[in-house]
Amino acid sequence: MTQSPPFQLDCRDCPRLAQHLNAVRTAHPDYHARPVPPFGDAAARLLIIGLAPGLHGANRTGRPFTGDYAGILLYQTLHKFGLASHSESVAVDDGLTLSHCRITNAVKCLPPANKPEPGEVKRCNAYLKVELEEFIARGGQACLALGTVAHRAALMALGQPAKAFPFAHGARHALASGLTLYDSYHCSRYNTQTRRLTEPMFEQVFAQICQDLAMTK
Repeated sequence: MTQSPPFQLDCRDCPRLAQHLNAVRTAHPDYHARPVPPFGDAAARLLIIGLAPGLHGANRTGRPFTGDYAGILLYQTLHKFGLASHSESVAVDDGLTLSHCRITNAVKCLPPANKPEPGEVKRCNAYLKVELEEFIARGGQACLALGTVAHRAALMALGQPAKAFPFAHGARHALASGLTLYDSYHCSRYNTQTRRLTEPMFEQVFAQICQDLAMTK
């Protein structure tokens, strides 16, 4: 039985983040501006882990990678590989559903400048730990970390040593928990516009996952 807490929509355990969300809520009263819950298939075989909600994306809409630039490539790719019912995610009531996959973030609240501090990542890791325990219990097989923060957070939640599993785009790590951890550069505006991450590079990661999990494209 887990000793970690389940996701809390009104969590305010990180003072800096709570203060930041207060300011955002004042400036944008119609924004979600709270911790963002995971989204997708409850019986998923793949868990995608991002960094944190974006100011005008998940922080606004209340759904991971929804309403901002980073979500464009992610949901297009999910749809291309048969994991999403639509190629766009614009709002929580848009009818979009995911198949075989689920999306969450290493940090559930919007951090200033989208840069969480190490202590905030560690504190929020208790929620990710619960998500991963439930994911494994329901038959989950693989995680995809989008960026180094997500990669390290996943390893922390699973009790795995970070030095033994270095981050690298396209890497595949077999973990003691039985899960396979895949890595990709984050699908952020900066990474895609600078061509650090291209559409073919991103699709190659999903092609490998779908092949390994025998999920039909």
